[in-house]
Amino acid sequence: MTELLQRQVNNRLLRRFPEDAFELLAPFLEPVDLPVKRSLVLPRKPIEHVCFIESGLASMVAESADGKSVEIRHIGREGIAGYPVVLGVDRTPNKTFMQVSGHGLQVATEDFLPTLENADVRQLLLRYVHTCELQLSHSALAAAQYQMHQRLARWLLMCHDRIDGNELTLTHEFLALMLGVRRAGVTEELHILEGIHAIKSTRGKVRILNRNTLIEIAGGCYGVPEREYERLIEAPGRPVVHPAGLNRNSLGDHV
Repeated sequence: MTELLQRQVNNRLLRRFPEDAFELLAPFLEPVDLPVKRSLVLPRKPIEHVCFIESGLASMVAESADGKSVEIRHIGREGIAGYPVVLGVDRTPNKTFMQVSGHGLQVATEDFLPTLENADVRQLLLRYVHTCELQLSHSALAAAQYQMHQRLARWLLMCHDRIDGNELTLTHEFLALMLGVRRAGVTEELHILEGIHAIKSTRGKVRILNRNTLIEIAGGCYGVPEREYERLIEAPGRPVVHPAGLNRNSLGDHV
């Protein structure tokens, strides 16, 4: 088996691991393909693996007892699927599945947990969980205090932060599910964003044309969790994200 080198990984958390901790974990990291709809965490089932996403985009979804559901956060190369185990939780009512295909580095939970004995790794991952909680709280804030077009712009920006390039493979039906609104409402808002040349929407795809315009539309409902991630996860001395939104220099392509 080819030795996995830390400088070769795309996952931002793994790149921030102390070198000695990464070397101990590397033999247990298994490259995996992550096609669309692949389940990473099943609701109320033991979390048997955690996955450091290298590319693609996963969605964590909350479901009610009567079958209603809404997306509560994204996970891309900035994060890890199955992170509740960091908190000592072996299962969760939420589910996580791939929304945009990619690949990742998977490790059995029993092989991953000893890594938390390293104080620096434990602090890094707890800081990541803190940023996940912030993203969730700001999703609640957006739903309560911001209009549909602002929420859609925020959601597209969060997807864009976590993928390579500017094209998102997303259907209108899926966007409606993730935002908890009617499909017709999403279609109308996408047309408006197209009209101001912020995006180009085709069947099953949304292409980001002008990221800055989306940031202006999203306003205050985008940026706070992103800045906190930059502050806590990135190396000391690195530039903190601009108040308008996420510093995409550290995540991928410019628009």
